[in-house]
Amino acid sequence: MSQNLISLHWTDEDLGAIDDALSILETRMGALLSLQPDERRALAKMGDKSEAFCRQTLHVLAQNRQVVPPSLNLDEAQADLRAIDVLRPRLVRMQQLSDRLRDTDIALGSDVMGAALEGYALLKVSGRNQGLETLRQSLSARFGKGGRRAAEPATSA
Repeated sequence: MSQNLISLHWTDEDLGAIDDALSILETRMGALLSLQPDERRALAKMGDKSEAFCRQTLHVLAQNRQVVPPSLNLDEAQADLRAIDVLRPRLVRMQQLSDRLRDTDIALGSDVMGAALEGYALLKVSGRNQGLETLRQSLSARFGKGGRRAAEPATSA
């Protein structure tokens, strides 16, 4: 029996509402940054341990502004930290939703693949009697013999 991990049926109204919600998110979050991979690699990262250090340092600097030179924009750094605090809960929710979307996509694909493989096996068994051999052969290209080949041993001269 075929697997059926999920059956997903959205109405046109559901899809319209989802698309509208995504459009709103894209518009409201238009200020978000998009980095290139090399830019991302070059940036200093603030991990969990670094975050505690950064928060404490900004707090100490804010209490002792006399040591902060004008070149260090403390107000902007504090605004960035507040923005992180606002962004993170939403990032967690979006990541969870993204994970569920990805898992659902994988499950749907697996359901389809399982049904197709089962159907192909049926065609191999009973397709000849039904005049489906040519169609089955065209489907067999998926299982072609052109897979990985072992390296040919070198011949000595």
